[in-house]
Parts: sequence; C-alpha cells; structure tokens
Amino acid sequence: MKKPSPLAKKIIIVLFICLPVVTLICWERNSRVEAKTEDIYKNLETFSSVLSLIEKNYVEEIDVDKVMEGAIKGMLASLDPHSSYMKPDDFQELKIETKGSFSGIGIEITMKDGVLTVVSPIEGTPAFEKGVQSGDKILKINGESTQDLSLMEAVKKLRGPQGTEVTISIFREGMTELKDITIVRNVIPLISVTSKTLEPGFGYIRIRSFQSNTTKEFKDALEALEKEGPLHGLVIDLRNNPGGLLDQAVKISDFFIDHGMIVSTKGRLKEQNMEFKAHNTGGKYKFPIVVLVNEGSASASEIVAGALQDHKRALILGAQTFGKGSVQTIIPMDNGAGLRLTTARYYTPNDRSIQATGITPDIIVPTEVIEQHDGKIRKKINFLREKDLKHHIKNGNEESNEEGTAPQEEVVEPNAPQEPTKTSDITSDNQLNQAFVLLKGLAVFNKLEITD
Repeated sequence: MKKPSPLAKKIIIVLFICLPVVTLICWERNSRVEAKTEDIYKNLETFSSVLSLIEKNYVEEIDVDKVMEGAIKGMLASLDPHSSYMKPDDFQELKIETKGSFSGIGIEITMKDGVLTVVSPIEGTPAFEKGVQSGDKILKINGESTQDLSLMEAVKKLRGPQGTEVTISIFREGMTELKDITIVRNVIPLISVTSKTLEPGFGYIRIRSFQSNTTKEFKDALEALEKEGPLHGLVIDLRNNPGGLLDQAVKISDFFIDHGMIVSTKGRLKEQNMEFKAHNTGGKYKFPIVVLVNEGSASASEIVAGALQDHKRALILGAQTFGKGSVQTIIPMDNGAGLRLTTARYYTPNDRSIQATGITPDIIVPTEVIEQHDGKIRKKINFLREKDLKHHIKNGNEESNEEGTAPQEEVVEPNAPQEPTKTSDITSDNQLNQAFVLLKGLAVFNKLEITD
C-alpha cells in the first residue's frame, strides 16, 4: 500500500482538525433553530391551555371564533401601530380607500396609547370644516365609547350614507370636558389634486393624498398651468397629506428627477429590499420648486419630499413631518380576511430612514393653529407624530435621533386672527406666503448670469 505524501498528511490533519469545528458550528445553528421551535411549541401549548380553561370555566359560553380573532389582533397590535388583522368586510373597506368613493367625515385616524386619535383632517371635508384637528382624541362615536374599537371598526362607524349625521366626542389639550361635534357625512372625494395660479408664471399644486389616479391628475394640473404661460416656479403642497400608494409617490417624484434613486425599502427578507429609480425625461421641468410640508405630512408625502430634497431638486419648507417610514404589505387570507403587516422601512436617496423622524425642512416655518382659550388667543402646535405612537418601530439608522421638533405653544396678542389658517388663502397662510416669496426669489436668481 502506497504511503500518503507529506502534503497529503498535512491535508488529512487539517481536515481532522477543522471537521469537528464545522460540525460544532452546524450543531450550534441547528440547536438554536430547534430551541426556538421548541419555545414556539411551548407557547402554543400555553395558548391552547388558556383557551381550553376559558372555554370550560368562563362565566358565560364563549364565541371561540371571536376569542381567536381577538388573540390575533392582540398579537399584531403588540408589534407596531400599523400591523393589523382585517376581517373580510374590513378588508373590503381598505380596498375602497384607494378606488371608488365613499361617504364619511374625512379624517385620518390611528390608535395612540389605546385611544382613537386624529392624525389629520382631510382638507375640504366635513371634519375639516367643523374644526377637527390633529391630535384630537375621539372618545365616543354617537355616544358609545371607542375604548374597545379597532381602527377598522371605528372607520365603519364614522362612514355612512351621505347626508346622515354622526356625533364624535373629542378631547383636546386645554379642554376641561368632552366636546361634542356633530358632522354631516358627505362623499369624500378621491380627487386628490387641486391647482391654481398664484401669479402669472407661478403655479400651485396641492396633493391631498396619493390615490390610484393621482399621477394623472397631477400631470393634467401641471399641463393646465403651463397652458397659461411658461412656469417660472411651482409650489407643491403636501401638508396634511397622510400618504397612500407608493407607486404614485414614485411617479410624482419621477416628473422632476432625471436619474438615480427615488426611494428604497429594506426589510428582513431579500424580496422586501426594493429600489425605485428615476427615468430620464430629458429635463422637461427645470423651474424652481418649493415643497410645503407639516406635521400631517406622512408616508408617501415624506417619500416625495425626501427624494426632491436629497436630489436638491426642491426646497422643503414648513414643519417636521409625521415620520411614518414603514412599509405595510397586505396579505390576503384564505378566509377572505387580510393581514396588514409591516415588512420594511423606507429610505430616501441619501439612505436616510424616514421612520419616527420624518423629513426636516430646509426652511422651518412653524404651523400656526390659532384658537381662543381662557380669554386668551393662543398659537397652539401639538401635533401627533409617529414617534408618539406606542410600539412604533425604530428608525433603522443607529445614529438617528428620533426626537424631531418639539411641540410649541405661544400666547399671542388679542388682535391676532382667531380662525384656523386656510391653505387656499395665501394672504392668511404664513407657510404658503413664505414659500411664494422664496419661489419668486429663486426664479430671479436663476436668471442671473454668474461670472467668475
């Protein structure tokens, strides 16, 4: 028998030395998986035991399906504010929000510390006209407590036939008792874009939310403004825009960005990591842009603002945005229900996570909400943000600071205006007024010939 060469001996020795290590690593990995699986089975056994004890010993006969549904909802609620289980009829309600039309009062709502809370009213809707504000806590709907309602259950109670009334009982900071507001339901228009000319050559386009037809409406509005004459500047108003469809936000950004990243998503799974890039449109729109944002600008609004800011294609003016930078995937279930699950975070072109921090404007102009209280007129700013929500997921960038801008309150002189500012009126809208002045300055600057 031929003896192994010295080199072969060395290889055999190395294999014998390394093999136990490899085996050990594999064993450790398998042990971790097995231990995790074992823990899951133990917890399932505990859950099954609790359910059995409830079924046998509870004071009244229980509806097992209802109890199981409650357990699923509780499990998802422990993750973050945006993950939820939707029953079949709730799932259908969600689909209505982006297609067709519905009758309601026109507010974006969330759960904060278990309390139904207004994120922002939608401009031009019955709730907006009645003075409902961001941060208002809705404690009753038609006299019934909202304490045990899910978001979708609350939505169904607030919606209803056009012309019917619903009374919400709200609590707002500074109040000593609940305030009842009776609102007549109306068709909530899914026309998401409005526009006007601020002055010859200077346009204004407001995006209320990002729906399936937003890109078309935006393009039509832009073309209509251009027909009046060459555009020297544009204000894009994203204030109190709660978000909507991701693809629409990407397409709106793509109007003004010719190359590079618009937004990316990063999750735990490879298929959740996506990149959305701009297409070269030949630089059709080169005029200056100012984007207006505030505390009610969330999700898709923040994607547009972040993309235009990072590409230095627009100046962002207003207040720190909401900070909703997580991606929710809607997963249909076999029983017709839907699972809304947070699967990733949004990142701007400069790899900034929006989550819980939002977009910081280039020029900060505080949002003014004027109201009278205790005989004094106060300028109150106390908006709800993502970072205020219980179980909100972290930013994703370790060095990030989630504090954002702090709420402000300032006593102003008695002769100050007492009505809430309207975004459609430039004379009383401080943010829009400053954006317009800035825009005209940028347009003049672009005409200057800079020489060395």
